[in-house]
Amino acid sequence: ALKLRAGDKHCLAARSKCYLKLGDTENALKDAEASLQNDKTFSKGLYQKAETLYTMGDFEFALVFYHRGHRLRPELHKFRLGIEKSQEAIVNCIGSPSSIKLENKEDLCFISRQAESKKANEKLQTKLTKDQSWTRKQKPARNPKTERQLLGELYADKAYLEKLLKDKDLMESSTKQGTKVADLVLSGISYLDTRREFWQQQKPIYARVRERKLRQGARGARTRKPAEVGRYLVKAMEDIDMLLAGDCPEESCKKAECLLKKIQTWSDEEVPNKTELIGNLHSCIGNAQLEMGQVKAALRSHKMDLELARQNNLPDAVSRALENMGRVYARMGKFQQAIDVWKDKIPMAKSSLEKTWLFHEIGQCYLELGKAKAAQHYGKKSLQSADEEGDVEWQLHATMLVAQTQVKLKDYWSAILNFEKALEKAKLVHDEAAEEDIVKALEEVSKSFIEELDEGEEETLTDFHK
Repeated sequence: ALKLRAGDKHCLAARSKCYLKLGDTENALKDAEASLQNDKTFSKGLYQKAETLYTMGDFEFALVFYHRGHRLRPELHKFRLGIEKSQEAIVNCIGSPSSIKLENKEDLCFISRQAESKKANEKLQTKLTKDQSWTRKQKPARNPKTERQLLGELYADKAYLEKLLKDKDLMESSTKQGTKVADLVLSGISYLDTRREFWQQQKPIYARVRERKLRQGARGARTRKPAEVGRYLVKAMEDIDMLLAGDCPEESCKKAECLLKKIQTWSDEEVPNKTELIGNLHSCIGNAQLEMGQVKAALRSHKMDLELARQNNLPDAVSRALENMGRVYARMGKFQQAIDVWKDKIPMAKSSLEKTWLFHEIGQCYLELGKAKAAQHYGKKSLQSADEEGDVEWQLHATMLVAQTQVKLKDYWSAILNFEKALEKAKLVHDEAAEEDIVKALEEVSKSFIEELDEGEEETLTDFHK
């Protein structure tokens, strides 16, 4: 696919995901970054980059990209869960900030001395020759049982490699390619140690602060760990999104309703952001219902999302619910209600791109109501935001809207100029359907313009004769 369309962001993000599944984090990161090269707001690319950084153990950088994705697409729950698991991993690595108290400046000096000492030790370690490096004793795990649980099947491999280290003759030998066996063994052990540390940070088996028991009333109840719940929810929400994107709204709706019932039985301790998640599921159900043509049911679902968001002071969720309600009203033909709802959302828009489509949709509703001047006003605002963002596709949509309003206002010459600009944009993005529509519109508006000129000439001649 990439040979047919080099640099396609969707293909790059998909291949990045495959590389990550194979454990090839280097190529996964390259593809994720390449998918963002021309579109920094591409949500799939942002999520893939965040996931790759998280898998590499770069939790702080992963957190940055989860936050960016969440700001752009607050309705996608996977970004919210990514933020939570990154924060938890960071706390597991360095401890809670509240547990560290600096009483005086001497504490800061002590930390500085520690850093200098660490650097000195690192320099000493690098001076060891390759021949000497294999003789260094490996630090024993504090708890072999914990290490066994963390490494799983790989524990036997690590034990085998550590056993090989004791064979000095073997360690001094080399492969046919000239690589020392000692170097290979040590690199394998180092890799397994890195994985162990990562898994301990991601899902520690001991000293889990947030771990809580399930409801005691249920027989055979077991403890659900937040990391396990988080992974389950991420997978479930991804499935719901994928089903909706794949033209399976009924399946998406069913899965979302089942998950909603399940979450409502869980405690707040098990799901700290329970209310936010419930609102998100109402939003998913509403979107699926709209795709199925159940507009009244969709409106009820989005109103429930809005109510929960306002009750719990969740501005991003309020913005999402208003956006979706506007879409439902527009589908119902209630254009004034759609305008009112979307106008409430304008102050909440966080990017030029968000303002672009918002102004465009409001302008389109005004056009449907026959209010061409108001439609033109919002069309121009949409175009201005699209220019700020540098998004060619939205420049195309906004320019077409402005041209359509000018036709209604009988400003034919301006409409012709804007349709010609829109045609150039359509060619840039290879939108053949838009090109055909614009060519037809140009023919019609050109006829109207010529007729207007002819009428003007007749009136001038009549005035002259008078």
